[in-house]
Amino acid sequence: MPERNIEFGKYGARGIKGYEAVARQLDALAGYIATPVTARRGLLARLHYLTRSTHARDAARAAGLTVTDRTVRAWLAGTRTPSRRNLAAVEQAYRTVRRENVARYLTARLNREGRGTRVEIHPINQSAVDRPRQRAVEFRTMNVRRWDRIVAAWAAGDARDLDDAWVEQVVDLGSQWGQYEYVTNVGFAA
Repeated sequence: MPERNIEFGKYGARGIKGYEAVARQLDALAGYIATPVTARRGLLARLHYLTRSTHARDAARAAGLTVTDRTVRAWLAGTRTPSRRNLAAVEQAYRTVRRENVARYLTARLNREGRGTRVEIHPINQSAVDRPRQRAVEFRTMNVRRWDRIVAAWAAGDARDLDDAWVEQVVDLGSQWGQYEYVTNVGFAA
């Protein structure tokens, strides 16, 4: 695809891929539990979220939480504590299930019945790049009207599809859309 950067950061520019910034913002909108899983309160909150219904338990198993119901009951009762590996599995399953649960809501909220959501794109940080090699890249805003593919890729955890979906939207910036493949931040709120 034209405009893709092959050697990003060669001269000292700093930034992240645009789709990674979008994923961070969607994670912030998803409203995860703030208490870490390593704290008892955080573990209990995640376990209650993952075990509150049969559907939630099935989704947690599909997301990789493979411990038995008896083990989960022991964790909830406090008679046993999970290992680091199991804590990581609980956190991963929680995030996966939470993404799946809020994806439909976020899509509707961001699409706003076809009106879309205004997105601010903050360009790469070129402060470490020598003056003759700096590009003229500026802060841009755009209105994204179709969030379905972006949110679906985020919910599925598919980075490649999320990148393609984001590039499909950024192309609307015009002939210099490739300058916004890497950014310092992408901001939007709904």
